[in-house]
Amino acid sequence: MKRFCIISNDLHTVYNFRGELLLEIAHQGYEVHILAPNIEVCSKDALFFEDHGFTLHHFSMQKMGTNPFVDLKTLWTIYKILKKIKPQKILSYTIKPVIYGTLAAAWAKVPERYVLLSGLGFAFQNEKAQGKFKYIKKIFDQLFRCAIKQSHKVIFQNEDDLKLIQQLGHLEKIPTAVVNGSGVDIQKFQKKSLVLDETQQPQPIFIMVARLLKDKGVHEYIEAAKHVKQQYPQAKFHLVGWIDENPAAIKKENLNRWIDERLINFWGKLEDVRPILEQANIFVLPSYREGIPRSVLEAMAMGRAVITTDAPGCKETVNEGENGFKVPIQNSQKLAEAMIKLIQEPKLIEMMGERSHSIILEKYDVKKVNTQMRKEIL
Repeated sequence: MKRFCIISNDLHTVYNFRGELLLEIAHQGYEVHILAPNIEVCSKDALFFEDHGFTLHHFSMQKMGTNPFVDLKTLWTIYKILKKIKPQKILSYTIKPVIYGTLAAAWAKVPERYVLLSGLGFAFQNEKAQGKFKYIKKIFDQLFRCAIKQSHKVIFQNEDDLKLIQQLGHLEKIPTAVVNGSGVDIQKFQKKSLVLDETQQPQPIFIMVARLLKDKGVHEYIEAAKHVKQQYPQAKFHLVGWIDENPAAIKKENLNRWIDERLINFWGKLEDVRPILEQANIFVLPSYREGIPRSVLEAMAMGRAVITTDAPGCKETVNEGENGFKVPIQNSQKLAEAMIKLIQEPKLIEMMGERSHSIILEKYDVKKVNTQMRKEIL
């Protein structure tokens, strides 16, 4: 029996981002195994996978911690699991599973080892690390380089990430590929009507959906909202997301102040973002860097105009002036100007929303993306 194994830092992201892919791999005759550290708190996701005959394996992992003994335990646990199930192929994604999963797979002599870099986050963006973090980053760089050397192919979601990893000298002669993000389920995220005013014009309702991190551009979104509301107090700004243990997370007191000042309507972490996306007309993601942001694709599939940054991963989702606008990173003034342009020309909101939907059908349908992925790993 052929066995395929995926290694991740979160079972819910496996369900949300790779579920359709794993179902297609299973249909190709593979016995599917999933390794993740938080299976017990994702009971709905676990039940879905178990109902489809997949086998789940728990391992402990500190997502953001730097304790070497805990990380060694993670490496050892993954190695023991892989030695037991003996997969022919593994796919690791998110940074720690990429490092420890790939190294453990090489140690366990798994024949084919694939890495998916779905975005280069805090570890790559924090170039000015100081003190102990400077040395931790050096260790991280060495471990990452070793893991990549043990992979048979590295898959990226945009060309900029590929170029960066090449420039850092991590790839050498390792084969690479670029796919169009994780795709979006166009049956689940269907096109919806815009929210109109009494004159049948799209209302100025903006929404941002993201982890509440500095490098997602949360502060720029808030500053732009302040500026826009001074001229157009009727404009509404929704924020969906959550604060986690990431070092770049925003402060809870700042979030509370924005809510108290009624700058934003805050919705917290939502299991299903479709109802709130349907209540907004313009999706905003001022992120500093992404793979290909799923949140943007979901909004596009529902027929929403997009304002994002001219940053790796983000810029791929917008054709300037067609389905939205691209602004420089960390520039709340330019972000506000793009918002105001859509308020002043509401017909653009409708036109851009139509184009967003067509781009999804052309390029980002999850079935098309999974075809790309299967071609690279099966």
